Amino acid sequence: MRIIDTHCDTLYRRALRPQETPCVTAEALRAGGVSVQTCALFAGGEGPKGRPYEKALAQLEVLERLKAEGWKTVDSPAQAREGESAVMLSLEGGEILEDRLERVEAFRRRGARMIALTWNHENAIASPAKDGSQAGIKPFGWQVLAEMARLGMAADTSHLNERGFWDLIERHSQPPMASHSCCAALHPHFRNLTDAQIRALIERGGWIGVNFYPAFLTGGEATVADIVRHIDHIAQLGGAAYVGFGSDFDGIERTPLDCTGPQDVPRILDALRALGYPEETVRGIAGENFIAYFERLEA
Repeated sequence: MRIIDTHCDTLYRRALRPQETPCVTAEALRAGGVSVQTCALFAGGEGPKGRPYEKALAQLEVLERLKAEGWKTVDSPAQAREGESAVMLSLEGGEILEDRLERVEAFRRRGARMIALTWNHENAIASPAKDGSQAGIKPFGWQVLAEMARLGMAADTSHLNERGFWDLIERHSQPPMASHSCCAALHPHFRNLTDAQIRALIERGGWIGVNFYPAFLTGGEATVADIVRHIDHIAQLGGAAYVGFGSDFDGIERTPLDCTGPQDVPRILDALRALGYPEETVRGIAGENFIAYFERLEA
C-alpha cells in the first residue's frame, strides 16, 4: 500500500526551530509505511515582512543535508513506492515568492509541486481565511496561478479565504486542492471547509487532505476516531475518491492522543476498515486518491 501525507512543517522545524525534536523522521516514516511525505517550505509566522524567501532557502539547505543522510525525494506522487519513503516539496505562503513571478519556476525546478497561496497573512497573491477578508485573488495572484498551471503545480486552498477559494473553483484552469483542512460541519473553524466547498472540490476533480490538528478536528482533545470522522464526512458527501491525509505534523503543537507521528498512520487505515470501508477505498484514501489527483492535474 502506498501511503501519502500532503503536509508537514518538518523542514521549517529543523531549519528554524532546531531545539524542537521533529516527529517526522526517517524512522517514523518507515514505521508507518509512509511512501511520500510532502514537506512544506513554510513562509513563517511573520508574513511578507518576515524574510519568507530567506527562510525557504534555509529549509532547502536542511533538505540537502537530509538527502546526504539518505533521504530520498520524488517529483510526483506517482513515484511513490511501497516499502520506501520519500519527500515531495510544497510551498506554504505565497509571500515566499516576494512578488517575483520568476521564482515560481525556480521553486518548481527545486522540486515544489504545490503552493498554498496564503498562510495567515495577506500577501500579493490573495487573502487568508483568518483575517475575514472578502477580497478575491489579486492580479499578481492570477499571474502566479497561470505560471503554476504551465508548470503542473497544484493550487492549494488551505488557509485561503472563501472568496479566493471560489475564484479558484470558478476561474482557475486546473482543479485546486486543500492539502491540510478539515470539515466545518463537524467543527466550525475559519480554517475548515464548508460542505459547499467540499462538494465544489469534488466536482472540479480536486482533492482534500484531512488535517490531524485537534483544534480543527474537535476544538479539544482528539483521537484517530476524530480523524476518521472527518474523512467519513467527506466520503458521505461523495468524496471517498477525493480525500486523504494532510497531517500537519511538526506544524501543530498538539496531535491526536493516539496519532503522534507518521508511525501511527496505519491506525487510521485500521479504523476505516473497522467502519466497513472496503480495501480498495482504504487504499485510495491512503494515497491512490492523491496520485489520481495529480494525474488529473498533469493531464
